Amino acid sequence: MKRLPLLAAALLLLTPVAAKAALPASVIANPARAADAKIDARRKGPEIVALAEVKPGQRVYDLIPGGGYFTRLFSLAVGPAGRVYAVWPNEYDKVSQPDSDVMRKMAAAAPFTNVVVLTQPAKAFSAPEPLDLVFTSQNYHDYPDPFMGKVDPAVLNAAVFKALKPGGLFVIVDHRGRPATGMTETDTLHRIDIATVKQQVAAAGFRFEGESKLLANPKDPLTASVFDKSIRGNTDQFILKFRKPR
Repeated sequence: MKRLPLLAAALLLLTPVAAKAALPASVIANPARAADAKIDARRKGPEIVALAEVKPGQRVYDLIPGGGYFTRLFSLAVGPAGRVYAVWPNEYDKVSQPDSDVMRKMAAAAPFTNVVVLTQPAKAFSAPEPLDLVFTSQNYHDYPDPFMGKVDPAVLNAAVFKALKPGGLFVIVDHRGRPATGMTETDTLHRIDIATVKQQVAAAGFRFEGESKLLANPKDPLTASVFDKSIRGNTDQFILKFRKPR
């Protein structure tokens, strides 16, 4: 009998997660994201945003949004009554310029005026108001690296937990690392072991809701840098969904 809780926990870790509802066609086909729509088949943005349960009026935090592919989807999905915070840690902003400036220009014109661009120290994650969703794609693994100041992921996860409303979601997309490698290849291959991420986020108090295979690629050997031309753009990526208990 004592083995039953362990078995239940193991089954939970294997549970796939699916979107509860699809994004409206008016969001996906909005002319303002015509260029983004051309890469939807590869990046699975509409499916991932639906999986994150984004709704009109919500407050979404897009952590290290890069070129803004997901930011634009979030912006259209939450609508005029919602808000999207596009946030760069200062350390990342220094090496990714002009990404944040491009985003500021985008946010100055309709339909993306509900986007607010922020920069802040990597060790000092904060939000201007309670959040419904914190989302980060391909950048969770950066936090422990030297250029980010070797931020302990526990610091980030605790701050995310505090910033979210009860019932809010933390969704992490990242490049899969080899099993049992932990964080040893975050700075070299830009990959992280999925088991390590689950453990770290759960330790902050989150409830694991499941994993999506939308971006899985079993042909990725997991041994090359994500920037290597042999695999770039086609890495095996995991999508993890965590919820702050109500």
